[in-house]
Amino acid sequence: MAFVCEYSGKKPIVGNSIIRRGKAKKKGGIGQNVTGITKRRWKPNLQKIRVIDENGRVRRIRVCARYIRAGKFVKAPRGIQRLSAVKKEAK
Repeated sequence: MAFVCEYSGKKPIVGNSIIRRGKAKKKGGIGQNVTGITKRRWKPNLQKIRVIDENGRVRRIRVCARYIRAGKFVKAPRGIQRLSAVKKEAK
């Protein structure tokens, strides 16, 4: 799927945006009135990063920021020279 984290499975969630007018009774008013309800989406913080997969190939995937900070995968090094050095070390 398009906007989904490949590790955690996080995806956009749907909810309502509720617009109210008036002062709450708790704050001394006569109560709030709902004037509008519209649908909205909360999107996960997805980033595209280069990762070395289990076959040793470099691929670009979408991962949520929480998993990037946690270091749940091996990031691919930048540059062709360093990538060949990583392959030699793996053998």
